Amino acid sequence: MGRSGHGGRRARWSLAQAKAKLSEVVERAKTEGPQHLTKNGKDAAVVLSAEEYRRLSGQPVKPARSLHDVLFDPSIRLFTDEEADELFARDKDLGRPIDL
Repeated sequence: MGRSGHGGRRARWSLAQAKAKLSEVVERAKTEGPQHLTKNGKDAAVVLSAEEYRRLSGQPVKPARSLHDVLFDPSIRLFTDEEADELFARDKDLGRPIDL
């Protein structure tokens, strides 16, 4: 059983095709919409993008966070205070004096 393309036709994949091309199935679910999987020629499952799943299940869609927001979010702790102090400690040695 082949898969159909654009133009409003349903994208259909046999389980064997979907297994062999899982990355493509997922990418198409994200860009083209639901991907229908069949087993023995009958509908078995549908692969949806995470965004579409959240929309259908009534879960709020969270906006993407910037790297800055993540790094400076106080609720996310990558290091303990002691680990951060040790990792980012400045060397107290000012070097040697030179005559000019």
